[in-house]
Amino acid sequence: MVMYEKLLKAVRSVLYVFSVTAMSIMLITIFCQVITRYWFNYTPEWSEELARFLFVWVVFLGSALIMGDAGHLAVQFIPDMLKGTKAGKVVAIIINIASYVFIGILFLKGLEMTSIMTFQLSPGMNIPMSYIYFVIPFSSILMLLYLIKSSIEIIRGSSDHEEKLID
Repeated sequence: MVMYEKLLKAVRSVLYVFSVTAMSIMLITIFCQVITRYWFNYTPEWSEELARFLFVWVVFLGSALIMGDAGHLAVQFIPDMLKGTKAGKVVAIIINIASYVFIGILFLKGLEMTSIMTFQLSPGMNIPMSYIYFVIPFSSILMLLYLIKSSIEIIRGSSDHEEKLID
């Protein structure tokens, strides 16, 4: 479990750096787009696509980051009177099972969309749309890794998970 936690910490660090970098590039691109639109009456068509694509990637990878910070349903929506009890543990397990189902559907449909969009090119940047849709199954795998850790903590009754439930 120690190696698994180290892997998840490394993944979280990479996700964080990527998300901050992507958000920065997105904001700079949008800022430049506004400036060129108002000063030069011209907007590069690739700039809107780049900002949109980066936003999609940040949202999906940000979802994985939230799972890594225990911000998913099992921690947030257990009533206060159940936190730290056996009933709370059962509710957390049920929520995690529902999360597994959701992530499974997201992964399968993301793979389907990625394969369907292989032949379509984005009009502004002229890149395969499958590159954009790839974030769906990729982030699903990352969310699954964090959900497995959460499930193990719930089943073991780990104090780390209990603290998250009580907070």
